[in-house]
Amino acid sequence: MAQIFHRSANSIARFSLLFAVLAVTLGLTGILMFARAPYYTRQNIVRDQPIQFSHKHHAGDDGIDCRYCHSGVETSAQAGIPPTKTCMNCHSVLFKDAAYLEPVRESYRTDKSIVWVKVHRLPDFVYFNHSIHVNKGIGCSSCHGQVDQMPLMFQAKQLTMSWCLDCHRNPERNLRPHDQITNMSWQPPANQAEIGEQLAVQNHLRSTLDLTNCSTCHR
Repeated sequence: MAQIFHRSANSIARFSLLFAVLAVTLGLTGILMFARAPYYTRQNIVRDQPIQFSHKHHAGDDGIDCRYCHSGVETSAQAGIPPTKTCMNCHSVLFKDAAYLEPVRESYRTDKSIVWVKVHRLPDFVYFNHSIHVNKGIGCSSCHGQVDQMPLMFQAKQLTMSWCLDCHRNPERNLRPHDQITNMSWQPPANQAEIGEQLAVQNHLRSTLDLTNCSTCHR
């Protein structure tokens, strides 16, 4: 029987298969890289706010504790955005006539909340509880970065699923004493592995199997 295809067809077929495999591999790699890129995760991107509030000035220069404004962080799933009254506790006296703060005064007069743009936004299918993390020994800067050094707020960490799982698989490296939770300059000591294990027992951390179970974050 006569040969239907020329011998070169074998080389073309092999090249086509190789090209298809490379194309799929590069495509998947590109998708995975894009999913971790700052453009997609919104990492390191400053958001425009109704008032360009400076955490560096308030938390850094003035030393205001995180919990003064985010009062629900130890007891609630949400850290909470402070009501205008919290701002006016200081600004009814300090800079009380500054034009820059007129939106704050107007909000207080009209009892209409300032519409802040959320910076750390997780997907709707992700359940995150601030109080659990804080009470188990995870500090603010572990997820939010050094907020006291941010003139304008931005998302310092990826906040991707893989980023969260890295901590859930080995939380001991991030656990700190409760009196260091809001310390933005905290760094793990040389014996963090030992201290972390002690804090894990003391704070009744669940097992790695539980912490990495799908239902822990997806409910």
